[in-house]
Order: sequence, then structure tokens, then C-alpha cells
Amino acid sequence: MSRRTSTPTIRNNEQDAYGRHARNPTPRAPLNLPLLRAFQPALAPAAILLAAMLAHAAGRALPASLSGLKTLGPSVLLLLGTGMAVWFNRGRAFIALASLLAAFAGYSLALEFGAASFAARAVYAAIAILVPLNLLLALFLPERGVSHHFNYRWLMLAVVETVVVAWIASAGRSSLSGTAWQDLLEHWLFRSPPTPLAGRLTFVAALFAAIWRAWPRPPRTHTRPLDTGLVGVLIAFFIACEWVAARSAFNAFMAAAGAIMLVSLLQESHRLAFRDELTGLPSRRALEERLHGLGPVYAIAMVDVDHFKKFNDTHGHDIGDQVLKLVAARLAEIQDGGRAYRYGGEEFCLLFDGRTLAETLPHIEKIRADIAAYQMAVRGDDRPKDPEAGTKLRSLRSAEKTLSVTVSIGIAEPDDVLSTPAGVLRAADKALYRAKEAGRNRVSR
Repeated sequence: MSRRTSTPTIRNNEQDAYGRHARNPTPRAPLNLPLLRAFQPALAPAAILLAAMLAHAAGRALPASLSGLKTLGPSVLLLLGTGMAVWFNRGRAFIALASLLAAFAGYSLALEFGAASFAARAVYAAIAILVPLNLLLALFLPERGVSHHFNYRWLMLAVVETVVVAWIASAGRSSLSGTAWQDLLEHWLFRSPPTPLAGRLTFVAALFAAIWRAWPRPPRTHTRPLDTGLVGVLIAFFIACEWVAARSAFNAFMAAAGAIMLVSLLQESHRLAFRDELTGLPSRRALEERLHGLGPVYAIAMVDVDHFKKFNDTHGHDIGDQVLKLVAARLAEIQDGGRAYRYGGEEFCLLFDGRTLAETLPHIEKIRADIAAYQMAVRGDDRPKDPEAGTKLRSLRSAEKTLSVTVSIGIAEPDDVLSTPAGVLRAADKALYRAKEAGRNRVSR
């Protein structure tokens, strides 16, 4: 077996720790996670929308004594969601839920004057236009918490919106202003029901922007629950507006909007607790919980980025973060049922439930070789943050500084001595250090 140096590259004719010649495949960009895993947060909003349709159909058969539930349900869900947003300090969710709650309460009050009244029509036209805009604002805002000064400014703006809409709705037909607003509501752009054309145009623009915002793009390989939840809320609110003539349908889909935000808040809290924000991989806490549910057959691999401190000292922490994202994206592609976790620092863990060490070894060796073969372009200060724009800029340059990254991997499985996941994890960690002592960029067992 040829002896390798500790340089962080791998050559075509070098041999790995098992005497096999390592392949040097054509470098390719990191891929997204499998489609189902990437869009998993979107499943709950879709299920809730379907449940709202079924609830609307079943609600027609409710006895008169239970008809109050149709109005009580949306109110409770929206109030509960707003309270949870404040409790979890989620400013974006608070803006969305407060907008929905104000819209539902305002329209319910306006209906006291009759569905065909000027007040109901004015409030309906206003919420059909303003709510999608507020939801879009919540989607694109960075998360700064509920108590950030911007949210106070938004609340002031929301109060102004409410006062203006209430003034318009209360304007009498006999007054000059009331007649002017009545003529405006009869304009083809604002005529309703169903949803005024201005509201539909606002919704379509907001929906396309929301989908674009929520769509996962490198280096982010998964959708965020709150982003996909806001897309679902937009759809639920639009259906509620389209079916506003049927009060039960309006209530059902406003309740669905509140339920979607509730679930999204819970998913977002779970993501923050169990997912690493930098790499997008499940965190060490998620790994520790998963270890408790393993069967008798499994394998654990510990992965460490070689010379990571050197990357940080030489190129800075931004380059170090790029290295971690690159390695995480490659490890997330592991086949044969493997799942990657961020263990801490420059360490990662690969867990193969139901697979033996011999079954997982070829996939681990391939991941090691793929990482070593990839030439990572160093992001310059003038390089755009958008990956596509950065790729175009890189193609115009004759030469750009690149770095090679390698990893050392230790792998272990249970046997007569190693009977617990914690013991197997420690054995994999010891095997990792043997790989590093043997020259790095290799797999050890």
C-alpha cells in the first residue's frame, strides 16, 4: 500500500485504507435533499386545506344548536396562534396572524349590517387587498422577534388601516364621501363578490412571490416551515374570499389559515431545536433522540473535516462556514438509508439504521472520495450571495482560487462487546482518530 502525505487532496493513483484505488469523479455541485424530505413542511398545510374542504361539507349538516362553532372555531384558532407567536417570539407569524384575526373580526362585525350592505362590501374589498400584502410582508421580513421596533411600526400602520376602513364602512349614502366610496366600490376593479379583481391580482402576485421565497435554493436544501405555512395561509385566505357568500366556507378556511399557522409555529420551533441552522442538517440533539429508537442492526460513522482549523486561520470563518456547508450537502446525499447529522464543530455523524458495516462501507467510501474530488471556489468579497449569479460571475473569470477539502471517517457497528448505541458511537469516534493518525482522508474501522 502506498503511503500518503497529509496534504488535503487525493490523487487518482492513491489507494485508500483498504488497498483500493480511489476514483476521482468529475466535480459536481451539491444536490438538494430528496424531494419528499425537502418539502416535508408543505404536507401539513396541504392536509389542513383538504380537511377544511371536508369540514365545510360536513358543517352543512350541523344542527342549529351547534352553528356557533362555525364562528367560534376560527376565532379560537387565530387567537391561540397569535398568543403562541408572542410566546415563541416569532414576529413574522405575529404579523400574519394579527392580520388574519383583524380581517375575520372586522368582516364578522360588518356582516351585522347585512351581507349586501355597503359596510360589509367595503370591509370585504379592503381585506381582500390588504391581507395578502401583509402576509407577503411577513414572508419577506427577517425574523427579529415580536418586540422589535419594526413590529410596533407595523402595528401603528395596521391601526391606521383599520381606522380608515372603519371610516369608509361607516360613511352614509347621503353624505358626499359615502356616495364617492359607493361609486368606487361599483368600479370593475373593486366590485364584489366574489373577490374583487384588485384582490385577485394582489393574491396572484403575492402567491408567486411567496412560492419563490419559500422554494429551497442552495445552500439551503430544505423549506422552512413558516415559509411554506404562509404559502398555505395565502391559499386558504383566497379560497375563503372566493366562497365568502357561503359563510360556513369562509369560516372553515379562515379556521384552516389559523390551523396552518399553528402547525407551522410548532414545526418552526421543532426545527430550531433539532436542526442545525448553518448546514440545515439535523442537530446533535436530534441524533441523541434517534439513537434511542435503533434496532439491533445499525452502523454509525463519525466524520471530521481535515485541517479545519487551518481553513479558519488561513481564510477566515466565512470560508470555514462554506466548507461545513459543502461537507454537509455531500453527506446529506448518502445512499442506502443513511442519515447525516451535525455533531458539533467540524464533526458530523452518519447513521445507518438496519444496515451492517459491510453494507454501508461502499457508500461511505464514495462520499469520502466525492468530497476529496470537489474543488471549492473561494467566495470573494465581490461575489454575489445568489448562487446562480455567483456561478455566472465565476464562469467569466479566467481563474479563481479553489480549495480541496477532505474528511476522515471512523465507522463501527454493534457486536458482543459494543451492545449500546452510545458504545458504538464511542467506537466510531475512536476509529475516526485512527483514520486521522494514519494520514487523514480515509475510512477506518
